[in-house]
Amino acid sequence: MRLIIVVVRFVLSMAKTFYLGTLLMGLEQRRAIWAIYVWCRRTDELVDGPNASHMTPRALDRWEKRLDDVFEGHPYDMLDAALSDTVSKYPVDMQPFKDMIEGMRLDLRKSRYNNFNELYLYCYYVAGTVGLMSVPVMGIAPESKKSVESVYIAALALGIVNQLTNILRDVGEDARRGRIYLPQDELASAGLSEDDIFRGQVTDKWRSFMKDQIKRARKFFDEAEKGVAELKATSRWPVWASLLLYRQILDAIEANDYNNFTKRAYVGKAKKFVSLPVAYGRALMSTPT
Repeated sequence: MRLIIVVVRFVLSMAKTFYLGTLLMGLEQRRAIWAIYVWCRRTDELVDGPNASHMTPRALDRWEKRLDDVFEGHPYDMLDAALSDTVSKYPVDMQPFKDMIEGMRLDLRKSRYNNFNELYLYCYYVAGTVGLMSVPVMGIAPESKKSVESVYIAALALGIVNQLTNILRDVGEDARRGRIYLPQDELASAGLSEDDIFRGQVTDKWRSFMKDQIKRARKFFDEAEKGVAELKATSRWPVWASLLLYRQILDAIEANDYNNFTKRAYVGKAKKFVSLPVAYGRALMSTPT
């Protein structure tokens, strides 16, 4: 019981909406998804949290060794123990977890991406992996006639687009940290330079560039939606909630006239709570094909 309390407190402190979206799941399934979320959040905090300036490749190596211990049933603390319990009960593959750590290494040594292929790989490492981690716990509906591979592809697309959305939302914030997570070749084709990003002025060129970025992101959302109905019924609500909430961040960027330099696009509490029953309705109406 104490382990559950520790995990729930961590999840609630970081993501109340995520927590609400998991309540339809059975208890065991819920615990497992929470455990994966907690590990991913702790991993991200290594390079993006308050102590990120002190992070080194060697420290990430130690974190990876600790992951090995978790999968072998030797957790370091109670939050690790939650993940160790999960991997003992579900067919969770270790590779996506290791790939996420590789994404953290990439963040330590790289702050520019030449093209979308490079950016896509980064998005896979830091977020696409979450989709791959989650499918074994979410479960595929027994009546689904789609291939297992297609469900994983959709889950991967959701992770990728969540990260792309974060990048488009946080352009100004990242620039102030000296980072530009936008394809350099596409910026150049749009007549934009790094100086334009650092100046943070919303111009017609910037609006045109952002429209193209948002259009691509929405295609990934469309791809992700194809797989939701193939999941077990109890898993569809949190996935639909994630899809709807992150789509609205793109809407908010547009509503801000593409000013993602000084205005943060966000989904207000009222819209979040309206989205949850909408997501629930879609989950009920979704049927495997």
